[in-house]
Amino acid sequence: MSAADPAGAVLRGYLWGTGGVVAFGLTLPMTSLVVPVMDPVFIGLGRAVVAALVAVVLLAVTRAPWPTRGELGGLAVVAAGVVLGFPVFSAMAMQTVPASHGGVVLGLLPLATALASVLINHEQPSAGFWLTAAAGAVLVVIYAGGADLGGLVAGDLLLLAAAACAAIGYAWGGRLAATMGGARVICWALVLSLPVIAAPALARAPSDFAAIGAGQWAAFAYLALVSQLAGFFLWNRGLAVGGVARVSQVQLLQPFVTLLGAGVLLSEDWGARDLVFALLVVASVALNRRTVVSTGR
Repeated sequence: MSAADPAGAVLRGYLWGTGGVVAFGLTLPMTSLVVPVMDPVFIGLGRAVVAALVAVVLLAVTRAPWPTRGELGGLAVVAAGVVLGFPVFSAMAMQTVPASHGGVVLGLLPLATALASVLINHEQPSAGFWLTAAAGAVLVVIYAGGADLGGLVAGDLLLLAAAACAAIGYAWGGRLAATMGGARVICWALVLSLPVIAAPALARAPSDFAAIGAGQWAAFAYLALVSQLAGFFLWNRGLAVGGVARVSQVQLLQPFVTLLGAGVLLSEDWGARDLVFALLVVASVALNRRTVVSTGR
């Protein structure tokens, strides 16, 4: 995206991206609800299987064109990052850390996505962009260090792996969405991954489905239909319209969506300090919007 692009495109990108952030922000709390009764591999892959089956229907109903040979490689990267890597690693992490802790660690995801976009999409953020993005990331790290969340633990390595997978998947997803559309990107990534994920998901399926409560099934349905599917319709659209590096910074708000969800759904505590940091992060995103991100080669 060039500096000459209209401000309206940036604003639309932020609005679409914010919708995706709200959808993604509840992923960890919803995962925590189902981890006690489902294998984390089943949570990660099973939700993708359900989403893929819905994607098949959507692609058929809309008569979506098949991906070109040139698009298949990028779709494979998207699938590896956001269909396989992030869901499985994050579900495994939720076995050992609270959702609130995970949400704060994943606050580094916007910076990781910006770095991935520089490498993949050849975007060229200005020094001001990097300063405001780094400021937002530092705020998240300071928040983590003083939020009495137990410090870095083994589960953080899984969360960092999840963040790396998501960042690469987001960068490629945004690139493809510019020509394919956000919905087609995630739908085809899911469909192409279905032959790979179906068998291992079935192998890790719960032995007694009836023993799982209605609330836990509702949480799993959210993971499949919103976190894995509908959220990407919004997110990929935002990345395509506003630019990957810039719109990815909206995810600095995601830890606070996660904290709110953890408080409401899991009764995890948060208070005035959390609100103060949320406002500071909002300010960093607002400043970031005024910086320049140009397109390289």
